[in-house]
Amino acid sequence: MTTPWRTARRPLAPRVAAPREPVDPARIGRRVVRRRAKGMDAGAVAAALEDARFDARQASRYEDLADDVRGPAELAEWERLAQLLADAAPGTVYDPDTDGVVQAELAADAAADAARQAELREADRIEARADELQALRELGTLEQAEPREGDEAVRDELTRRAGGYVQADVDAWLARALAAHLGHYADPAAREAAAGLLPQPVLAHAALLSALARLVPAAAPGELAFAARLAAADPEATADLAALLTRATEPADPAGSRA
Repeated sequence: MTTPWRTARRPLAPRVAAPREPVDPARIGRRVVRRRAKGMDAGAVAAALEDARFDARQASRYEDLADDVRGPAELAEWERLAQLLADAAPGTVYDPDTDGVVQAELAADAAADAARQAELREADRIEARADELQALRELGTLEQAEPREGDEAVRDELTRRAGGYVQADVDAWLARALAAHLGHYADPAAREAAAGLLPQPVLAHAALLSALARLVPAAAPGELAFAARLAAADPEATADLAALLTRATEPADPAGSRA
């Protein structure tokens, strides 16, 4: 059943460009120093360090440079490189490719970029899956779809598109799939993960459906429609009822009955 909040497919909002990494003046300053220092020996770096110290003293006279972070970062980097070459063998010249600090930064940058790209790919996947489920809802065939890994996040996207309103048909679809172990919910790990990803009404609805399926296996889906209303009205009480019905349908423990 489709929900009343839309009757025709609404065009999606245009994609917003991914935010760029904020400019870091201190980082820019360190990179400038490294480029300049490449190929320098200890004496050349020491001379550049003295120039940087002179510039820092001059800059300290101006109030409008009080918040400057690039200058101090450049000075600190010249100091680090001077110490690096002072500890190295005589005649050593600076090479960023062998600088452990630089290589660690590059590795961290690569990892951060990979994480950003993964986030963008996941966002694209969620949007595409939301479009798919949205279309199935409008065709009245949502119940024929099986849930996939990540559909909990897709539910959140559909809710966002609806202005924050709970999508009762999507929640009911997820609850029935969770109760019947359909799709990726056939995996116990996925069902366990869902407990931390889905809202309490959906989980309570699924628990009650699971208990009722054991109690009345031949019940038609329409006969269990009340379960969604109970879960929406009082999820905590619905979960308690599901737990009670589950205990009632469990086989008796012979050992326990003799105790």
